Amino acid sequence: MPEPQVRTPGPEPEAPVPFEEVPGNAAFSAIRRSAHRIIFKADTAAGRAFDIALVWAILISVAAVLLESVAELRAKAGTLFDFIEWTFTILFSVEYCLRLASLRKPFAYARSFFGIVDILSFLPTYLGLFIPGAQAFSVVRVFRFLRLFRIFKLVRYMREARVLLTALRASLPKITVFLTALTGIVICMGALMYLVEGEANGFTSMPKSIYWAISTLSTVGYGDVTPKTPAGQAIAALVMLLGYSILAVPTGIVSVEIAQASRRMQEERPCPRCGLGGHESDSAFCRRCGSSLHLPARLP
Repeated sequence: MPEPQVRTPGPEPEAPVPFEEVPGNAAFSAIRRSAHRIIFKADTAAGRAFDIALVWAILISVAAVLLESVAELRAKAGTLFDFIEWTFTILFSVEYCLRLASLRKPFAYARSFFGIVDILSFLPTYLGLFIPGAQAFSVVRVFRFLRLFRIFKLVRYMREARVLLTALRASLPKITVFLTALTGIVICMGALMYLVEGEANGFTSMPKSIYWAISTLSTVGYGDVTPKTPAGQAIAALVMLLGYSILAVPTGIVSVEIAQASRRMQEERPCPRCGLGGHESDSAFCRRCGSSLHLPARLP
């Protein structure tokens, strides 16, 4: 019998590429090499300490931005909040520059997801000097908490996140068609309520009637505009019932895609010894031969 084909797992995503050696300047190259190891590597004591300190800095800075939005606290400790915000903004700016300086391809990192999040973590504060209130967007730095998965080596959660992203990407065409049809429904229902109720009952314009249709169809129902006539109330009841049935559509689409993405990922985890696929994402050993799934593939 022919031996089963062995499928080797794909390569793991590589870390950002470090800098190239600078000829004739060994000291400068050593500094950049050390900076790259501390900033981008979490498997050393210094790198882990740096990442944990960074997480605490993000947590404190986000808390300061949130508390500053409270008028009473801003009146009492506005100067303190400004000092905290500018301190962390300068620290994040220096850290971002060090990240770029320790890479061979800094522009590739700057265009990546984490590169964009890193620059957005301090840019709103500088924009606040010209655009009042722009510093409130500094809360985007909370996305830097995603580095926790790398710091604490939660690879399983990164794999599950990849399944979710794959499912959302595959669901995009279906969700687009669904939203297009939903837009047509709310426009038609809003126009109908405008004709039935009229301005006398609060439906003063078609845009406001469409707003009512959206809030009712989504089962939110703020209650600021309500139908008064029996015909309008019958239409409202129909829209409410339609809303309950529509809510299940995007949930079902995404659920099916998540199940398919999980099945495909399981098929991509073959045993390196016997080639059997279909292992769970958290499996450590093959269910047929008992070999570790992390061993290098056996050569034919």
